[in-house]
Amino acid sequence: MDMTHMDHMQMEQQTGTSYLWLIVGAALLLLSAAAYVWASRTRGSILSHMKKKERALIQKKSRAIHTAAHIVIALSITAFGIFSLQRADKTYNTADLDSSAAINVTSDKYYGANHTEEPIHYEMTIPTSGPHNPHDIQFGFYTDFPGYPYLVHNMEHGDIIIYYRENAGEELKEHLKYLTKFRKAGSGILAVPNKDIPDGSEVVMTAWTKTMKLDKFDDAKVGTFINRYINQGPEKIPPSVRQGGGTM
Repeated sequence: MDMTHMDHMQMEQQTGTSYLWLIVGAALLLLSAAAYVWASRTRGSILSHMKKKERALIQKKSRAIHTAAHIVIALSITAFGIFSLQRADKTYNTADLDSSAAINVTSDKYYGANHTEEPIHYEMTIPTSGPHNPHDIQFGFYTDFPGYPYLVHNMEHGDIIIYYRENAGEELKEHLKYLTKFRKAGSGILAVPNKDIPDGSEVVMTAWTKTMKLDKFDDAKVGTFINRYINQGPEKIPPSVRQGGGTM
């Protein structure tokens, strides 16, 4: 996991840098506003009884402050522009994940896909199809188990579920948070704690009618599973509609 973890750290550092430009832009914008107020008050300090030379000096000072304010606001716009460009360039594409591993995936029995808000009994301990709640949930890292009826709906839309143990180490949890940022078309990734993970497995990955159990987390195998099965559910929703899941 070392190389991918390094990539993870790099991307997080880039995020921090981009937000620094946002802070700089906001600070410069406030400074320019203060300069405009100062220039206005300086010009307003001209009194009718003042001599021509005194008035000229105040007007000159006001123009200088006004020019400085123009320069500062231009710098703030530049900072905001750099922030926007960096955020636009920042993508989490599943194709960038290591996907070169041989993986052992189970093709599970299909149990249907109807919607219901009634209590559901699943034939599989960790279901990958079947009746499910009419609503899915957002992509991301979860610290509480949201329930299979919602997760099955997510898989129907082509999402990947990574189940981890509740007592998983912080390093693994942080890495799973990183993985949940990846997207493909209208599908995403969820990391969920699960008491049903069988003995001998550190994580269990599921997609629609697909299961992969790993006795030890492996980046290449996880990346391979994600790339092979993400956005492969029977009901594909455009990314413009889903926007992070939790919309259907």
